Amino acid sequence: MIATLRHYDVGEIVDGFVYNELEGKGLFGLAGRLVIQPEYQRNYIYNDGKKDVAVIDSLLKGYPLGLIYFVDAGDHLEVLDGQQRITSVGRFVTGKFAIKVDGREQTFSSLSLDQQTKITDSDLLVYECEGTETEIKEWFKTINIAGVPLNNQELLNAIYSGPFVTKAKTEFSNSGNANVQKWSAYINGDVQRQQVLETALKWVAASHDQSVDAYMAAHRQDDGIAELKTYFTSVIDWVGAVFTAPPEPPMRGLDWGRLYEEFHNNAYNPATMDAEVRRLMGDPAVTSRKGIYEYLLGGGEHPELLAIRLFDEKTKALAYRRQTDQAETDGTSNCPLCAIGDNANKTRVYKIGEMDADHVAAWSRGGETTLANCEMLCVTHNRAKGNR
Repeated sequence: MIATLRHYDVGEIVDGFVYNELEGKGLFGLAGRLVIQPEYQRNYIYNDGKKDVAVIDSLLKGYPLGLIYFVDAGDHLEVLDGQQRITSVGRFVTGKFAIKVDGREQTFSSLSLDQQTKITDSDLLVYECEGTETEIKEWFKTINIAGVPLNNQELLNAIYSGPFVTKAKTEFSNSGNANVQKWSAYINGDVQRQQVLETALKWVAASHDQSVDAYMAAHRQDDGIAELKTYFTSVIDWVGAVFTAPPEPPMRGLDWGRLYEEFHNNAYNPATMDAEVRRLMGDPAVTSRKGIYEYLLGGGEHPELLAIRLFDEKTKALAYRRQTDQAETDGTSNCPLCAIGDNANKTRVYKIGEMDADHVAAWSRGGETTLANCEMLCVTHNRAKGNR
């Protein structure tokens, strides 16, 4: 790859600047010759009132913004590194946000003329690069973008940029999408940082037993995202149909794609499912609320998903003493199941370390984790009893 050092001032770079508020990205600069956010670039993430303001403060103080890299694409230039800084400056100059100067909120137009000039005349050092697509994208993966590393999905978007990524980002990386609030009930992550798109791709790729890399490579030149969108919508709609009550926080971030694949062919009564969710959410013995949904989808066969609170040491000691006193009076084993047996353990009195605490009435069938529902069994019988 060939890189040539150029000098531009800020005024030249932001000439003709266009910012798309809906998609959250800078589009053009250099009077239309510069594409600020080509498809391999991440979304704009500096609009937090801190990083964007820091960029402008740096210019007013005469600090350099650091090296910027453009790609020579023949009839136009593309920003390889620096789009966050360029977009911040462009947004400020076009009145999209304000900064504090001497304790007062100031937009670009309200700054003094000398302050405006200091910003627009600021010198930017730009390397213009020429090379193959492979060289450009390899370089893009290795450079540091203003101290904010690319996350995994942003890297994949760069590697597999093309019509598929363009369409996918328009659907799943757009904070203006009316579905974002609905999605956020089930998915962790920032739309702008590609984390909803990452989830959608993981789900559909897993349905084909593929990695996300393999799926994106196979569909890179697709003109549409019908399968991706349909599969993602099917998963979200299925969750909302099975659990119809307002979403609870523990639903957020579950692997709904995997659960959809495993359980979507089963029939469920939504009213029953919602009632069971409420019951389990209110049960103090349930310590893993995120496990409630898979537990219910699986018919309640795996209580380990709920990490049921075990009997504490004090309760076990009291139950042991109660049973042992009774066993010594009756001349039988302090394990109730050994006591009704017909072997040598019928009268054996176990030490507390040889016994486990068990629910008399199984927790999964309404039994509580209390002293009244606690019995100590020898290890052998406790393991054999299971969830009966």
